[in-house]
Formats: sequence, C-alpha cells, structure tokens
Amino acid sequence: MFKGLKRYLFILIACIAVLVYINSRKPNLISLSTNATILAFGDSLTQGVGASPHKDYPSQLAKILGHKVINAGISGETTTQGLKRFENVLNDTNPEAIILLEGGNDFLRNVPRHTTHQNLSKMITLAQSKNITMLLVSVPEKSLFLSDAEIYKSLAKEYNIQLLEDSLSNLLSKPDKKSDLIHLNDRGYHELALSISEQFNFQN
Repeated sequence: MFKGLKRYLFILIACIAVLVYINSRKPNLISLSTNATILAFGDSLTQGVGASPHKDYPSQLAKILGHKVINAGISGETTTQGLKRFENVLNDTNPEAIILLEGGNDFLRNVPRHTTHQNLSKMITLAQSKNITMLLVSVPEKSLFLSDAEIYKSLAKEYNIQLLEDSLSNLLSKPDKKSDLIHLNDRGYHELALSISEQFNFQN
C-alpha cells in the first residue's frame, strides 16, 4: 500500500510539473481596453513599402482587431532618427499600446550595436514612463542567414516587455511573402499583422 501511495504521489508531482512547464511556455498577452488606440512605430516595414494601398501591416492589423491602429512608419529611418520624433508622436496620438519595429536600417548602415540598443532603450523607457504598453518586434541582422538580432531579446528581458520573435525573419526568408530583399508584400504584411494580433487580449 505504501509503495502504491508513493507511485501515486510521483505521478501527481510529475503531472503538476508538466502543467507548470506548459503554462510557463505560453506567451503573456497584452491586455488592452476595448477602445484602445495602438501606435505602430517604425521604419519602412511599418510604413508599408512593397504593399498595395491599405495593405501595410498597421492597416491590416486594424481590420483584424477592429481597433484603431495609427501608422507612424517612416521609410529609411534609423533608431537615432526615430528617437528624435518618438516623444512628439506619443504626445500627438496618446496610444494605449505601441508596436515598435525599428532597427533594420541601423543594421544595413552598420550603426554600432550599442547605439541601436541605447536608442531603443530610450524609446522603451519613455513609453513606460507614460504607462504605455509596448510590443517589441525583433528585426533580423544583416547576414547570409536571416536571424533576429540579439539586442531585441536583451531589451525585452531588461525592460520586461512583450517580444515578437522570429516572425519577421521567417517571412523575409520566403520569396512569396516579400516584395524585395528587405520588404514584405501584401501577403507578408498580412501574416505579420496576424502574428502581432495574437499578442493582444482586449478586455470586456
């Protein structure tokens, strides 16, 4: 009887451990109010270079979520340039959440990584000082094989913010999802919008 009890307890503990592991692997969703305004901030991938009219990812995300998504993307922008306009855009739009997708032009222009890290850090800190929730989107490095730059994971951990990993790298590795080497097409932006939409949870 004692052995049977030990076996039962072992199985019970093992099941609990598995459940804890599974739950720990589930991504935390960003909770927003039902009338939330979302700000999409970044460079050409946010602006929608390569997309047909109204097929950029912020426009498609707005349709998926049924919420207002403001497109504040500027083609060719570096994080240094983005930082200069970031606070004014926040003040003008008053968003409840921000999707930050920037850094690709830094990598293309060989901007020192510490500069990119510092600029993104300042944007995150500024958003948090205004109690604005942020979703950070990882951008691939300039290399033969597309993979996310490590600074995004580091920033997400440092500031405890939501991170969307691998989505952009995966899309840019598929010829049928991009318009050129560094931009998506309508289908690619739609899939990016879907991936981003899965990071949000709207309260009743």
